[in-house]
Amino acid sequence: MNKKKWIRIVSIYSIIYTVITLLNSVLYLCNGIYEDPSGNWHELDRAIILLIGVAAFGLCTNLPVQPLALRYLIAYIPSQLLAFAYVWFSGLREPLARTAYRDIWINFTSLFVLLCIINIAVRFFKRKRRQRGEIDL
Repeated sequence: MNKKKWIRIVSIYSIIYTVITLLNSVLYLCNGIYEDPSGNWHELDRAIILLIGVAAFGLCTNLPVQPLALRYLIAYIPSQLLAFAYVWFSGLREPLARTAYRDIWINFTSLFVLLCIINIAVRFFKRKRRQRGEIDL
């Protein structure tokens, strides 16, 4: 992968992590919770889970597999299993919430679907611009 691709992956990772962390903080404050009950481990866990998803998505979107949905599925399944494994291992450090696996499935899948939609939109608009002769590839 070239430098531009790595910069894009790091940028996406940083933006998503920031938005998720801010949203989490706002939701806690709205519920009257002024400190994260899970502390710093929660921040590190979020960063690692997000890294798993963004890295898998970034690496697998260029696979020479057709159709595009199959390419996304090839990226999603192992990365979701890796996220579940990480949650299981974090349970060795501290007790897991009763809904930990459901929560990670919902959050991870939602984020992955959002990345897929964004990637499809970018590909669509690039193709449109290329057809109009606006960009050279």
